[in-house]
Amino acid sequence: MMKDIRLQIMLRLYEGSSSLYATLFKFRKKAWGIKKDEFMTYGSGTLGEALGHFYLKNGFDVMPKLENHDVFHVLTETGTNIQDEIAMQYLLLGNGKVSLYLLGMITIGTFFYPECYRLFKEAFAKGRNSQSFYRFEFQNLLEQPLDLLQSVLINNKISIVYK
Repeated sequence: MMKDIRLQIMLRLYEGSSSLYATLFKFRKKAWGIKKDEFMTYGSGTLGEALGHFYLKNGFDVMPKLENHDVFHVLTETGTNIQDEIAMQYLLLGNGKVSLYLLGMITIGTFFYPECYRLFKEAFAKGRNSQSFYRFEFQNLLEQPLDLLQSVLINNKISIVYK
């Protein structure tokens, strides 16, 4: 019973806050203008195609101005259940991102899911051990091979500098 209540609260917070977040904090950001089926037209093995598979597999639609968040899921191979969404915020914190939204989701998520501490700790470490990627504009990288991007950004096989 308690798990159902936690899940319902977190889902309502997440669903209710994501469009508000896009409006308030991403007002300068331009939406990509790409529909989910258009991602499937990218070449085999590319980030764009992988993003298309992500949308189809999860039954998601593209959320304008929040496309990079979905790329984070694809790049880091992080799931989409509520605990994974909280873990994603920890991963982004470890990667250097700090925002009121992120800190709020981490605080509330940690309160509701203390048993996921190890998952959250591992996600934070993964973000810390990755190249700083949270500021990248991934729309410009949709034609790049996903495995190359993961090697460079997540697995730290090649160092890069982003300014």
